[in-house]
This record gives sequence, C-alpha cells and structure tokens, in this order.
Amino acid sequence: MAVSLAAPTETGRIFAELQQGREQLAAMDDDVVATQVELSEIPAPTHDERRRGRDVAARMRRLGLTVTVDDTVGNVIGRRAGASDEAPVVVCAHLDTVFAADTDVRVRREGSRLVGPGIGDNARGLAAMLALARVIDGASLRTMRPIDFIASVGEEALGDLRGAKHHFANGGRDAAAAIILDGPGDERVVHRAVGSRRMRIRFTGPGGHSWSAYGLPNPLNAAGTVAARVARINIPVTPRTALTVARISGGLAINAIPGEAIVELDLRSVSQAVVERIASEIAAIVRAALAEENERRARGTPPLAVALESLGERPAGETPADDPLVVAALEATRLVGREPEAGAASTDANVPISLGIPAIALGGGGHGGDAHTPGEWFENVEGTLGLARALTIVCAAARLAHR
Repeated sequence: MAVSLAAPTETGRIFAELQQGREQLAAMDDDVVATQVELSEIPAPTHDERRRGRDVAARMRRLGLTVTVDDTVGNVIGRRAGASDEAPVVVCAHLDTVFAADTDVRVRREGSRLVGPGIGDNARGLAAMLALARVIDGASLRTMRPIDFIASVGEEALGDLRGAKHHFANGGRDAAAAIILDGPGDERVVHRAVGSRRMRIRFTGPGGHSWSAYGLPNPLNAAGTVAARVARINIPVTPRTALTVARISGGLAINAIPGEAIVELDLRSVSQAVVERIASEIAAIVRAALAEENERRARGTPPLAVALESLGERPAGETPADDPLVVAALEATRLVGREPEAGAASTDANVPISLGIPAIALGGGGHGGDAHTPGEWFENVEGTLGLARALTIVCAAARLAHR
C-alpha cells in the first residue's frame, strides 16, 4: 500500500506547524541523552533482548502508549492512536546489539563524547523513538494515522531481521509506511535495502590417516575448490554487489584426512535478482566440487556428502527516490539545515521495502563512530536536529490532525 503523504511542497508547512514540537525536543535534549545512556547500559545481545525490552515497554506505558509485547519473538509495540482508523505508520528502532551478554556496557564520558558498546547503535535510535512518542502525545500533537512505535528484536548479525520479519508478516502487513531509526546521524536517508544471503557449506566424509587411508575423499579439497571458484565469480559493480569467502575450516591434525570441512560465504547486493543469480552459481559450484572430489577417490571408498545451510537471508529492494516518503525525508533534511545523502544499507527497513511498503532508515541525530566495537562513541552535536527531522518525516507520513 502506498502511503498518501502531504505534497512535497507542503513539507515546509508541516515543518512550520511543528515549531512547538521542535521546541519541546530541544528542551528534552538532556533527558533524551540520559535515556540513551540508561538503555545502552542494559545488555541486549541478539536473541536475548528481553531485559531491555521490558525497560522500553515500561517507558512506553509512562508515555501513555497502548503497549503490546509480542511474546512470539519479543517485539515491543506501543501504539499512539490517530484521529482516524487508517493504516498505521510504523516507527521502529531495534533493541539488540552485537555484543555478548558479559560485555561491559557501562558508558563513560571522554571529553564531549559518550563511549560504550551500543551507545549509538542502537541506544540512540531507541531514545529518539521514545522522544518522538513523547512529543506526538495524541493531544497537543496528534496525527490522522495511528503510529506504531516498535522496539524490534533480532536486527543485528544472525538475528536476520527476525523482529521486523515477524511484525510485517503479521500485524504490520498493512502498514502505510515505515520509518526506521538506527544509530546517530542527521543527513543520510536510506531508501535502498542491501540484501544478503549467508551460507554455510559443510562437506563430510569418513576421514582417516593421511598415509594408511590415503585415497579417501578429502572434504578440505572440495571446500578449497569452492572457495577458489567462488572468488572467480563475476561480481557486478552496478548494481553494487559483494561476495566474501568469510571462513574456511576443517581438519584435526596434520597427519589426518579431515572428516569435515566448512566454508562460510557472505553475499550482498542492492538487487534481489543479482542475489538469486549468484546464489544459483554458488550452488552449481558446490555440486561440481562434490562430484569432482568423489570422482578422484579410491574405488570402493565411501563418498563425500555436502549440506548447504542458510545462515540468514535479508531481502533487497528500494523505495523509489521519487516516492513521497523519500521526497519528504530529503526535504525535511534540508529544512533542518543539513544536506541530504540518499544511501543504501541493511536495516529493518529491508523487510517493508521488500513487501512494497514505503520505508526508509534514518539516524536519530548527533554524531557517532566505531560502531560494533567496544570503543563505540556518540557525540551530541546538535542532536535535536536529527530528532526534528524525524518528527517532520513521521508527521508527513501520518498527517497532522487539526483541531
């Protein structure tokens, strides 16, 4: 369903009408950063986001949202009713981090910077989402469409966008639009979804002594063949695509034929068609490598077997640059004094984009760096500009209700 937005020429009018909301965000600036720090210090590794989810749910309830915790996966959904019963606009920020449960997530200050694992990705996105829910209070600022504020699970790494996939396949399948808040920043507008296919290829055989059992098929030979041939696949520059042999392993000792060998691959592209084509080429390479190694084995010896396992699939796609949501986002960026940068990334926005729901991903304001490392940092440089931009975009998508 395509969302009906105010015409791009009206985004400035919406921005002007949100003056009071922007002033409120500016007054809340210290509170937003304090919330960001508090959330960052709650461990939330992928697949174990429950504690942080409970905290976010409590905050949503204090803001007067109607809160549902989806026990199937763990998403936390806070709805702000609109003036109509039209399809909702989704505002989403992910709960999880890439860090293990025992990581020291305490935040420290170094000059003007806050430093701590996850302080930007995605404690900033969560704090920004809660700030928007506070300003869009349903009274002094109300929208026509309902807004579903969602703290999602499983966005990072092998989480495989689990929370977003579940929501948009179920209660969110009729969403009018989706705005994803992910990390800091106030210039980038992600409207192209980088799709990915992660694969584990496992060759198994009997294994044996390198001298007395010589002639048995060698799983590492087949794995090496796969790695070498994958490296020779023609990867297009446009649409941008990447294919990485990420890991190869196997073997017990220098004097043993391995019983198992594993190759792991990471394939990414902004084109789903390219992902499918290259995945098919990889499957053909795997079949050929298996056949060749089995052909070489000594007569009467057992053959190798192979299993191709998916470690994750993220759909690719694009919300067109001329879609009203993207146009409004670019214009809102200029209205806060920033030059917009249209971009591509892998975020929760991949899911609604792949389903034909207009979607973008934005930063939640401020500056940051060294994401996914223990030294991750955030600097609250004009952080309210990013919040003001997000407020404008959300209200353009959900349409202001006028009393």
